Order: sequence, then C-alpha cells, then structure tokens
Amino acid sequence: MNGRLIDRWTQQWVRSTGRRVDLRAEPWLDGPRGDRDQVGDSWLAREAARHDGRMLNGEDDAGLLRSVTSLDGPGFESGELLPEVRSFYEHTARWRLELWSQWSPLAWPFGWLISALFARRLQQLSLPLRPLDVAHGMSSEVTPVVGADERLIGTSWRRRLRANGATVFSGWYQHVILPGRRRPSVRVVFPLPNGRLVVLLRPEVTADGGLTLISPAGRWGDDGAYLVVDRGDASPVRARRIPVHERFHVFVDTEGILRTDHTLTLWTLTVLRLHYRLDETKAGLT
Repeated sequence: MNGRLIDRWTQQWVRSTGRRVDLRAEPWLDGPRGDRDQVGDSWLAREAARHDGRMLNGEDDAGLLRSVTSLDGPGFESGELLPEVRSFYEHTARWRLELWSQWSPLAWPFGWLISALFARRLQQLSLPLRPLDVAHGMSSEVTPVVGADERLIGTSWRRRLRANGATVFSGWYQHVILPGRRRPSVRVVFPLPNGRLVVLLRPEVTADGGLTLISPAGRWGDDGAYLVVDRGDASPVRARRIPVHERFHVFVDTEGILRTDHTLTLWTLTVLRLHYRLDETKAGLT
C-alpha cells in the first residue's frame, strides 16, 4: 500500500473528526511541521527563522532545558531531583544512550505496519521492532534555538541508530503552561508532513529523587497527545486528541547508574516498553 496515500487518509481523518483550532488562541498546538512528503532536516531551520532565532550548533554541553527550575510550580519542586537527573535534562549532549525494547505480542504487528508505512520513509517515530535493532545504541544531536535576547526558544533533540545512522526521533522540546494551569508541562513536538504530533507531559518528582513524565488520558487542553494537521496555507488547522499515553521514569538504580523506563500505551493496552541506560561522557563524545 502506498505510504503517502495513508498519510493523506490520516490527515483527512483528523480534518474530518478533529476540531478547528486557532493557533493564536491555542499556541500549545503550534510548532514545526515537516516537509510535504517527509520530515527531513529542514524543519529546525524553518522553526528558528519563524521565531527570529538562531541555532546553537555543535554545543557539547547542550541540554533539553536550560534549567529544570523552569518546570517548578504547584506539585513540582526541581530541588528534590537527584543531581544525575538534573544533569541529564540540563546537559543532555553529555549523555550516551543505550536502549532495549520489548513489544507486546498483540501490538507487534501494529508496530511493524507503522514502521513499514511511515517511520522508515519519514525518518520519524521509528520505534525499534527488535532488541537487536538498537544493539549499538543511539547517538544524540541536541540543538538549542535562542532569540536575540539569548533566551531559549526551544531545543531540537535528534536521535539516530549508531548501527546505520537512521533517525529514530526528531523532536522539538519546550516547557509550557497550559490554559488554566499554574504548573508547567514538558511539550514535545514531532514534525510530520503537513502537521505535527504534540505530546504534553506532566512532570512529577518521585520519592527517591527520580522524575516521571506522564501524558495521561484526559480532556481537551489537558496533558496528553494531539495530532495536528497544519498545511501552512489558508486552510484551517485541525487537531484531535488521540488515545496514546506515555510514561517516562528517570531514576538512579542501586549501582548509581541513571536509567529510564518508557512505557507506551494505546487506550489501556501497553504496546511497547523501552529501557534506557544513560552514561555521562566527556563533552561531545555521544
């Protein structure tokens, strides 16, 4: 089946069943989009230009956040996080990622279909299907974008398989405060052809100083996952909430190693579990 035809069907589904949105009123759904038929590499330069910003390429010490204190608010106190957890988010480029994956047997055919029709072609959301797919680990490219006042606008995080250089994820990271909330969320935007996937994650500190990031079930405007069709022309922007839920648990184990458990759930079915080992390296050796 033609993958581009599936792209068009998916976009039509969002336009038909989603709600019309005004990005000026709901800027948390705004963000970068990919090229017409693929995600490509050009989206970051376009997004930087859209905000009159500049990319800080090649920074060996770059982090997804300038400081985790940007997430402080009612129910979250970054001072309670372990130093290793703080370092990962503030100096992400220092850390080397090793990854293991396990699909639910019921969901593996779905994962294969997504990979065959979308991920390999788009070089986006390419969830590993077999543990050996990521046996050599992943590399990280962390690129902050700053404005004329040097304030951080957002950060690109691109992860590639070391074995073949294929892009696994290419995302745009920011912190935002949703309408009617006082507590910041982590916002991750994955550019897609003619739109984007927006994932809003609620941060929480665990009792042992770890961090959880959760995109739960909820109502429109709550943390969660949203698929947005935005062609960048005069046509209306449409979006819908989708029943994809994620949970990240970043923690230090009993041997002092930083690890992350990532669970992906579709409705109530856990479809994929990912486990990361994170090792701090000398700057630039990712």
